[in-house]
Amino acid sequence: MRAAGGRTRAAGIAAGVLADVVFGDPRRGHPVALFGSAAAALERRTYRDARWAGVVHTAGLLAATGAIGFVAQGSRRGLRETAAVAAATYVAAGGTSLCRTGEQMVGLLTAGDVDGARALLPSLCGRDPAVLDAAGLTRAALESIAENTSDAQVGPLVWAALGGAPAVLMYRAVNTLDAMIGNRSPRYARFGWAAARADDLANLLAARFTGLCVVACAPVVGGSPAASLRAWCRDARGHPSPNAGVAEASFAGALGVRLGGPTQYAHELEIRPTLGDGRVPEVADLARAVRLSRTVQLLSAAVAIVAVSVAGRTGRRVSARR
Repeated sequence: MRAAGGRTRAAGIAAGVLADVVFGDPRRGHPVALFGSAAAALERRTYRDARWAGVVHTAGLLAATGAIGFVAQGSRRGLRETAAVAAATYVAAGGTSLCRTGEQMVGLLTAGDVDGARALLPSLCGRDPAVLDAAGLTRAALESIAENTSDAQVGPLVWAALGGAPAVLMYRAVNTLDAMIGNRSPRYARFGWAAARADDLANLLAARFTGLCVVACAPVVGGSPAASLRAWCRDARGHPSPNAGVAEASFAGALGVRLGGPTQYAHELEIRPTLGDGRVPEVADLARAVRLSRTVQLLSAAVAIVAVSVAGRTGRRVSARR
């Protein structure tokens, strides 16, 4: 996190978060969707069933995205940096839309509309909704709310704080590439390896910051910080993802529910370990998860803004002494 320009970057992060709260994701022409279309078009030229091809594909797209952010932000501090960071944070953040979709899922499941819930599930995760009943849909949605609290909101805030517009745009790019090609299907097992590993590295700090925020916010949903921390420390390492396990286990402990188990994707069935030692999650627990996610998002935004501002002031004092 660079000390100079702390105030302008902090203002940009705050403006981007506010824009996400007010507007949510744009319904048409979302820059992330445009990036996905460009990545898919490039893939038709770069695809080979080899890791090296995936490295070239991923590195090229990340470099291009970072360059766009650098040009937009410029090298001087001021209003231009604030505007660039605000726009990049808004583009990358998806916490408001995540929670709105979670609330829609709660409404559908409460009304007993399993077919409607199945149709909505792909908006949250890549699991096969056709094989899920109401309980399975509830668990899938809750796990997705937990994981995407980190991926869709806390991660962008962390990278906006650390590196401004270029960093947060590159973070969203690698996160999108991981969703597109970072799976273990026969087509992407090798080509998507680089995207999956890059996403793991990009989320290491964000996932653990998310876990800390979940532990702190557990009382908001009637949970125990100690239970959240215990589930995180005991169960997260068994998850196939080094980062999703942190978010899901800490959520499970905070909500007093049990997550994990058989997880059906289009390309494979995963048997995941148990996260938490509570009851099977119910629809009311999904509603609590949405509330917990919102609280974690607010706390993480506040910490990011304050941290950048304090770092900027500290840097200016050190420069003045020199």
